Formats: sequence, structure tokens, C-alpha cells
Amino acid sequence: MKEKHGNLLHGQGARDRLLEAAIALLSEKGYASTSVREIVERAGVTKPVLYYYFQSKEGIFRAILSWAADLQETILAEVMHTPGTVFDRLVSLYRRVYQGVMENKNLFKMIQNLVFGPPQGVPEVDFQQYHRRMVDAVKAIYREGVKISEVKDADPEEVAILVLSLLDFCIHVDHVYPEIADPGRPERLLRLAFKGLVG
Repeated sequence: MKEKHGNLLHGQGARDRLLEAAIALLSEKGYASTSVREIVERAGVTKPVLYYYFQSKEGIFRAILSWAADLQETILAEVMHTPGTVFDRLVSLYRRVYQGVMENKNLFKMIQNLVFGPPQGVPEVDFQQYHRRMVDAVKAIYREGVKISEVKDADPEEVAILVLSLLDFCIHVDHVYPEIADPGRPERLLRLAFKGLVG
């Protein structure tokens, strides 16, 4: 696997190979249809190795989600400490999230399938936590801009939904239709949203 996974060191250890294998299989087949046997075979280890690190299929699944949450927190922390205008910081958010998704396509696909696909017998998970963290980050950036009169006052929740809707749409288009991928599209759409369409 040449795909990057944040802090995972590919090929450097059994635990990392198990995580890579599980992410790939869960993105391809879903939770219910992926077996421990398939995960260990793809990782090139034995079942006891998986049980040593994760105890069960649910354990490795939760480890993946925990790692995804840590990755999101790292990205948001970077963006929240990035200086600049509201627009500059939101563009930075777009770029970092886009980069993270493109570097971790299997992880993105796995989460999308779990959230929007048919039930897969997945253990109970609060998938909304990822969305809430993004909304909170955009609202915080926007409120800072309102305080210094850089942007006009509006409902921060609706501003966050607008910004994240643009990002979500662009990522989905580029993921599903890579032949028309355009990493610059989110920035152009965000600029359009900031300018408005009224002459």
C-alpha cells in the first residue's frame, strides 16, 4: 500500500500493517463482511497478533476511528493556529482536509460507507462527533472575524454549514469522479460565497 495514513509507519510493524489492512478491507467490503482472517492474511500476520494488539475486530475498528479522530484534531489544531483573515484560514482548512482525504482515501471511503451506506452491524459509534468538531472549528474562526468586523454578523451555525457543504461537495466530486478532480475548486467556491452573487 502506497497510501499515506498520517502517523502510521507503513511496513514498519505488525500493528501498522493490521491497521492498513483493516482500513482497506473495511472500505471495500464493509464491517460485517470483513473477517479477522482476511485482515490478518492481508497484513501478513497471524490471528494471535491481531488479538494481542486489538483484542477483536471491534477493537481494531475502534482503533481506526480513534486514529481518524486524532488526525482530524491535528488538522484542526493547525488551522486554528494559522494566522490570517477568516477567508485565509478557511482556505487553509479546505487545503488540509482535502490533503488528508486524498492521502487517506480508504479511510474516507470506509467512514462514508458507514455513515451513508446500509447498516453493516457496526458497533455503536458517534459518527456525528467528526461533523461537530468541524462545525465548531469553522464557527470559532468566523466569530473571531466578526469580533474585528472583518466579516458581517450572521448565524455562525449557518455559516459553518455553508462552508462545510462546499468542502464536502468538492471532496465527494473529486473522490467519485477523479477524472474531473480539481483541488482549486473549493477555494474558488468559497471566494464566490464570500463575495456573493449580488451585483
